[in-house]
Amino acid sequence: MISKDGVSYRVEDRIAWVYFARPEKRNAMNPALNRRMAEVFDELEFRDDVGVLVLGGEGNAWSAGMDLKEYFRETEAQGLGGIRKSQRESYGWFRRLRWFQKPTIAMVNGWCFGGGFGPLFACDLAVAADDARFGLSEINWGILPGGGVTKVVVDLLPMRDAMWLTLTGDLIDGRQAAACRLVNESVPADRLEARVREIAELLLKKNPVALKYAKDAVRRVGNLTYDEAEDYLVRMQEAANFHDKSEGRKEGIRQFIDEKSYKPGLGSYDLNRS
Repeated sequence: MISKDGVSYRVEDRIAWVYFARPEKRNAMNPALNRRMAEVFDELEFRDDVGVLVLGGEGNAWSAGMDLKEYFRETEAQGLGGIRKSQRESYGWFRRLRWFQKPTIAMVNGWCFGGGFGPLFACDLAVAADDARFGLSEINWGILPGGGVTKVVVDLLPMRDAMWLTLTGDLIDGRQAAACRLVNESVPADRLEARVREIAELLLKKNPVALKYAKDAVRRVGNLTYDEAEDYLVRMQEAANFHDKSEGRKEGIRQFIDEKSYKPGLGSYDLNRS
């Protein structure tokens, strides 16, 4: 495990396990953590031995959001320049995570508050412990959920649920988060890492180029008209065909039609033979 400036990670069986590592602060994000997270992505994104990234939290929290002392009070004392710098560093790695080269999974083991919704949304998939706690605490100390957080809840949740979390500061647990689709699913805490590993291993069986283009497409097409999306997806498939040097599309069709060795609706083609 490599640990520095509030972030730790290890690579194991092609899965990069990255953790918020300030458990004594419930993994609140401070400027040092934000800068380090970007560095970790630089180190991991194009490694051949990394196929999936998992983002978890050490201790009893995933992330309690932005560190009120270091991110807000101390940054604001530096004036507008300090504020903008700190915002670029935090929003910057959220953006990097949204468009990360490999599939990403949020493994939410405990508290996920406020600014923590940013990286939660940035991950492609999310699994929570049943007893995890989610909440937008901003209203409780006199601000609105900024930094993209309001956009996150509007995109992920029905309007009534988005309003409830935003206006009340109330908490929901992992089961409720799964029911309103803030996360994909919720499992008992002692099953969380095993379940995330199962999902990661499922993704590792897929064509990596197709995964990248497919996950980007899901994030892009929601804001396009049907005709725009149709054209975009045609072009993206052509680009994927060009960048996939394994010619996985042709190999998958060959294994299905010629060998009859797999069925597309029931699993992936064998990547090791492409």
